[in-house]
Amino acid sequence: MTTDQKVPTTGLVLLTLGSGQFLMTLDSSVMNVSIATVAADVGTTVTGIQTAITLYTLVMAMSMITGGKIGSMIGRRRAFAIGCVIYGAGSLTTALAPNLTVLIIGWSFLEGIGAALILPAIVALVAGNVPPEGRPRAYGLIMAAGAIAIAIGPLIGGLATTYFSWRWVFVGEVLIVIAILALSRRIHDAPVEAEQPPLDLVGSTLSASGLGLAVFGVLRSSEWGWVIPKVNGPSIVGLSPTIVLILLGTVILWLFGVWERRVEKRGGEPLVRLAMFGNREFTGGLTMFFFQFLVQAGLFFTIPLYLSVALGLSAIDTGLRIMPLSITLLLAAAGIPKFFPDVSPRRVVRVGLLSMFAGIVSLFTSMDVDAGAEIVTIPLLFAGFGIGALASQLGSVTVSAVPPEETVEVGGLQNTATNLGASIGTALAGSLLIAALTASFLAGIEENPDVPPEVAAQATVELAGGAPFISNADLEDALTQAGVSSEVTQAALDENTEARLDGLRVALAALALIALLGLFFSGRIPTEQP
Repeated sequence: MTTDQKVPTTGLVLLTLGSGQFLMTLDSSVMNVSIATVAADVGTTVTGIQTAITLYTLVMAMSMITGGKIGSMIGRRRAFAIGCVIYGAGSLTTALAPNLTVLIIGWSFLEGIGAALILPAIVALVAGNVPPEGRPRAYGLIMAAGAIAIAIGPLIGGLATTYFSWRWVFVGEVLIVIAILALSRRIHDAPVEAEQPPLDLVGSTLSASGLGLAVFGVLRSSEWGWVIPKVNGPSIVGLSPTIVLILLGTVILWLFGVWERRVEKRGGEPLVRLAMFGNREFTGGLTMFFFQFLVQAGLFFTIPLYLSVALGLSAIDTGLRIMPLSITLLLAAAGIPKFFPDVSPRRVVRVGLLSMFAGIVSLFTSMDVDAGAEIVTIPLLFAGFGIGALASQLGSVTVSAVPPEETVEVGGLQNTATNLGASIGTALAGSLLIAALTASFLAGIEENPDVPPEVAAQATVELAGGAPFISNADLEDALTQAGVSSEVTQAALDENTEARLDGLRVALAALALIALLGLFFSGRIPTEQP
């Protein structure tokens, strides 16, 4: 197929693949604003739904490398289609789920496995259907589709939960999957060799186990603590299970590397060619993906908390306030490759990191007790532009750094890096936020003359494991039911207001520092377009 033949169908191909990317990242952002409603509907607790969200991320992280390899064995388009069928079955199961067990089977496992087949295939299918000169823009649009799903997910979830049911979101996903399957027949697929070596089952088991243990430890860090176990929390030889699982997962990943080298020496087909990691541009692209999704996930964790809990906005209003980020993200992801096709990828990445840094800094420096929702608009415009700038370059950088036959492996590794970044970003922002909030709240209570010393001492004991990030209305209800005096209640409300902001400032400051840290690794990004 010639370039001229491909061009007329490029828009349709990108629509199909972008819709797949959109679906893969929609669920968590939709469910984050509907957790309480979903929990009541399926007869469980908020913790139960958070467990399902955690398992969804975990299954994707564990399965992504293997999913990419399967795509190279059976064909990228076939892997994409099979993944869509599995994902659609998971969405339908979730929509009909009568209890938490069925919800976890449908959402966490079936959708997670489907995503592990779909996402790596998308990377390879873009490379196989878009001419080289159009790939930076194509990858930018694909990445933007996923980020926009995160940004508008709260709005979709708020509308569905308020006026219909959260179940209709998953019914809608089934309909979108059917449309994607119908359109996927127009996607061109590279031929698969007649004789394919068997899947490296030992390598798959080792990679899934290592990544799964490490990611699970990170995801539970806010409850367990990173190194020192939280009060009344679990411990292993005096350490938090988080650091133990991360270390164990790292050891298993080292064993995975040893095994893969052994397979290659024997002339077999490894799950991942470790020589790829000696490629400076490829590892640079993966590292930047990690930084992008770490900061991005941290932002999408903290900003909705500020809008919905600290300011008391509804799910719909929260989604609308986040929309500026989606606008500049899409403009940057599509516009930079279109209007500046020959720009240096390294320069764009550095400008993107600095734009993210500027947006985050302007946000946490604007936060005070009298600030309203309007303070997020300009910072989100900067942050969205930065995320879009990185998205416009990184996909093309990683794919062009390796031979065409390794593009599916790139997809698996690229999405593993993004999942790791997103997991650590959410966990880090959450743990820093709670730690700073707890310290600020307890210090304020101890120093407040309206709070009796015995009450302050009791609060110190009860909140030693971490103070909850709750609204003043919920805190007031809890204190009233506990029979606390009006003076102490008002003092606690005042301290909670300031402590929430302190927690948000600390979490955002850490994200800003990480965005700056990314600059030190940007030297591996090429200075010329692939």
